[in-house]
Order: sequence, then C-alpha cells, then structure tokens
Amino acid sequence: MDPRTNPYAPGAGFPPPELAGRDDIVERAGIALDRVKVGRAARSFIFYGLRGVGKTVLLNKIRLEAEARGFATVEIEAPEDRSLPGLLAAPLRATLLRLSRGEAARAALASALRALRSFVDSFKVKYQDVEVGLDFEPDKGIADSGDLEADLADLFAAVGRAAAERHTAVVLSLDELQYVPKEHLAALIFAFHRLSQRQSPVTMIAAGLPQLVGQMGRAKSYAERLFEFAAIDRLDPPAARAALCKPAEREGVAYAEDAVAEILRQTQGYPYFLQEWGKHGWNLADRSPVTRSDADRATASALAELDAGFFRVRFDRLTPTEKRYMRAMAELGPGPHRSGDIAEKLSRKVTSVAPIRNSLIAKGMVFSASHGDIQFTVPLFDGFLKRTIPVF
Repeated sequence: MDPRTNPYAPGAGFPPPELAGRDDIVERAGIALDRVKVGRAARSFIFYGLRGVGKTVLLNKIRLEAEARGFATVEIEAPEDRSLPGLLAAPLRATLLRLSRGEAARAALASALRALRSFVDSFKVKYQDVEVGLDFEPDKGIADSGDLEADLADLFAAVGRAAAERHTAVVLSLDELQYVPKEHLAALIFAFHRLSQRQSPVTMIAAGLPQLVGQMGRAKSYAERLFEFAAIDRLDPPAARAALCKPAEREGVAYAEDAVAEILRQTQGYPYFLQEWGKHGWNLADRSPVTRSDADRATASALAELDAGFFRVRFDRLTPTEKRYMRAMAELGPGPHRSGDIAEKLSRKVTSVAPIRNSLIAKGMVFSASHGDIQFTVPLFDGFLKRTIPVF
C-alpha cells in the first residue's frame, strides 16, 4: 500500500496515531495539575517502565495539554553526563521570561529571575555545564549558599511565587530522570517536599526506567510518599489491538484476524513495537486487508530495522565484557534472571561479575527487578543478542 498514507509513527517520543490504553493515567495527571493550580494538595507524578512503553509520549501529551490550559512548563531531558543545575538553568529562564508575556517583570517574577541568577552564579564554578545569560542582578541571600538542596528549594519557591502572581502554575516535565546523579536527585526531592508543604503552584511530571523507584527511595526515604509512582507497562490485548487497528481503519484498511494475532504475539503489546510492525505491515501489504503473510513479512522487515537501529545503538555502547554478560542473560531468556544464574553461565563468581552488572545498570541497559534479580530494560533485546551473537 502507499507509504505516503501510512498512519503509523514509530520513533522516540513520536505521538502515536491512537494513544490506546492510557486515558486513565492522563486523566489522573490532569486532575493533579488542576489541583496544584488552585492551591490544593496533589502529588507529582513519576512514570516508570521499560524502553518502548510510551513514557515520553505520555509526558509530552500531558505537558501539551497543560500548556493549552494555561500552565507554564519547563521541558527537560536528562542525559547521562549533565548536572541538574546545568539542565535546569536555560529552560527555567525561558519559562520565566514567557511568564512575563513581553511585559516588564512584576515583583515576584523579577524576584524569581534574580533567584535564578543567584543560583547560576552559585553553581557555575562547581558544575561546568551551568551557563545562562540573565540581565538581572543576583538576589543576595536567596539560592546562593552553594548547598544544592537549600538553593534549589529557594529557587523553586521563588518560581512558585512568580506563577501565583500570574494566576497559573509551573509544571516541570523531566524525562530520563534515572540519569540525574544521586546527590542532585536528593536535592530535587527535597525541593518538591518543601513546595508540597507550602502548596506552592509548582509540580513535576517525570519519567524514567524501572530502577528510578529505588533510586528515589535511596536518595530520600520519604520519596514514595511525596510522589505518585505510576508503572507504565505494555498494553493489554484490547488496547494493543486498538493501537494497531484503529489507525488503519481510519484510512479504510482492515486486518485479517490471524494477522492481528500474530503481530500482537510478536510485539508483546509494547507500543513502540506495535508502531514498527504496523508501519512495515502497511508498506508490505498490496491491499486491504493486511494478511497473515503480510504480518510474517512485517516481522522480518521490522526486526531487520530494529536490529540496525533501535537495538544496535544500545548494543554499540557496551564494552566487550558487558556484551558477554548480556549475552549470558539472553541465553537464559527474556528474564528476570538471578545474578547467580548469569554468573554460572559465564563460569564466574557472582562477586567477580558484580561490577559489570553495576555498569550496565548505570548505563540504563538492565535493572534490578528485585534483590538478586536482573532484567533487560529494552523488550525483545534477548532475541537481538542471539541474532547478533549466535554462538555463546
């Protein structure tokens, strides 16, 4: 069929044509934001889950809906090698300037911009990635102590006062939160603890890999009470069917029932993979309906593309010893696996391979599902490893 009219949208954070199975979490997050805006208590949301479940899509949808309802938003994606002050400074400056709406800054807004200047000046020596231009003088005694917890709390409090002055709220949208260093994560949690105590109109919608829950609990013991942690998982069969079939239906294209069953089996209900299989099935089918034969060809084509891109990009970040460790995991299946079983596959002691395991966790390739267990963060990665390293 014509690829020009292909409705599917595989990609990192690309909005799918049919956001199936997520209405409840979007509604809950929207209610929390509206409560914060009017000064009522509501916990910030933390989405966690494997790669490819649509966490970034959810963040973006909630952020865009918030903007449409008059919220000010700060959009951040955390890479592995940046400080939290460095990540925050420029986007927060842009948000505060948007709050001014082209007018001269009012008292609270000017105070927030001065607090940001103090914060930047305080940390730009310690963290080399902190740099932003501000035409405001620093506010002495506010966000300038050099203690990240205290200064971030001061800064966010000033931002909250600026938002209240404009009769709105600020939403921090933070993706890949698991990459924020522990000390900085603790400061972020502390700042939101202060904000919640004062019912300040600043909240957060964040996302990360499954290990994020444990990271936040270790950073601050009260994190599990301060935030609402929402597990984002694969779609159940009805939602997966809707994500696959409804975009095609809107284009006048149907699927044979055995084609749907095969694609759901291959993708295991993961939203990203449903988009990939849908795209390839559409492009390879001659006409409606998409048949089981088309689905089989879509599997071969989708896996080849994933192997060359989605999987390969992650694989190429690994050292030879990390690749061997993960190949041992793949030999055991999709997981989770006991660390002892992986060590046994490698003919090593558990203690000798622990540094490799820890390095893979730090890179976001695996996570500890429970004490002593380890699991891939990327679905279907075990199959890719077996195709790439067939002999173990």
